[in-house]
Amino acid sequence: MDVTDLRIALFSGNYNYTRDGANQALNRLADYLLRQGAKLRVYSPVVDNPDFEATGDLVNVPNVRMPVKGRGEYRLPLRLGSKVESDLERFAPNVMHLSSPDPSAHKALKWARARDIPVLASVHTRFETYPRYYGLGFLEPVVEAGLRRFYNRCDALVAPSESQIAELKAQEMHEDISIWSRGVDREIFDPSSRDMEWRRANGLADDDVAIVFLGRLVMEKGLDVFADTIVELRRMQVPHKVLVIGDGPARGWFEKALPGGTFVGFQTGKDLGRALASGDIFFNPSITETFGNVTLEAMACGLPVVAAGATGAASLVTPGETGQLVPPSKTDAFSKGCAEALAPYCTDDALRLAHGANGEKAARAYSWDAINQAVVDTYLRLHASRTAA
Repeated sequence: MDVTDLRIALFSGNYNYTRDGANQALNRLADYLLRQGAKLRVYSPVVDNPDFEATGDLVNVPNVRMPVKGRGEYRLPLRLGSKVESDLERFAPNVMHLSSPDPSAHKALKWARARDIPVLASVHTRFETYPRYYGLGFLEPVVEAGLRRFYNRCDALVAPSESQIAELKAQEMHEDISIWSRGVDREIFDPSSRDMEWRRANGLADDDVAIVFLGRLVMEKGLDVFADTIVELRRMQVPHKVLVIGDGPARGWFEKALPGGTFVGFQTGKDLGRALASGDIFFNPSITETFGNVTLEAMACGLPVVAAGATGAASLVTPGETGQLVPPSKTDAFSKGCAEALAPYCTDDALRLAHGANGEKAARAYSWDAINQAVVDTYLRLHASRTAA
């Protein structure tokens, strides 16, 4: 069987209506599949004004607005419905790819198993950690158990880092897990995108050292840890500025927690590359990410990285060479540790530039086509195994 024989039904809870790292990876995969001659059909909620144009044919699945405070921009896929099932029958996929363990994905998994179609699930975030950011931490074991049941009914998983694979295996999510890493667009993310005029226009002096946050402004991205860390740096009297790139429902909270910070809002394309490269240090306190696209993008821009030593960043950042990793905890020790890791980069220009240069060099190894071919190889392997059986 060749890639041109593949007929892939891809299910996503958010394929293009709100931009995030997961759906950027899925759209890049879709582009690669179509360029290789595979057939692809994407099933996801459709809205009137998505953040960007979808790659491939997109079919709407029944959905409602996410019933979680502060997440109203997201949609919850509910089921397949007769129209989607009819479309699936006509398309006749020979591989199913599920990227989010939502209700429609559960139904799609059942549909595929009834027809003996191999199913691959991709893991993009640590869903089991989300409840703690909404005062529902007691639900984490329940969510983890639900994820375990879902993933073990699939034929295989792909995850973006070795550290995440180790975590998934420790949680007994599956035994057949391979790498689907992430790439970086070097035409956008590069040290040459640094723009001193842009910095000055946004209130940053040439000798200011700007600590950057990049991402959706939602609590599960570690906004509380970021804010507490900045408070600790100020207490330590370490000179720095704060540059926040992104938008989201928690922006108001974040602005109040970071008085004097520079908020430049949502950026994309060349504007995003310019904003990121115009910072000086990248700080990623999130423990929910399985890879950390933003971490790789910051490295490509020549910024040293201080990050939570969790899945994702742990596979990208080399402590003492490209940045520092701080062991996450639920106590004040985490934010204090982050502040202590950031402080030398704020005061030592040579150290900051050296570790930034090392990170830029390490980022050169991430090619999107080679990375996406790994998923194609997994599709072909699963189909071959099912055919042989």
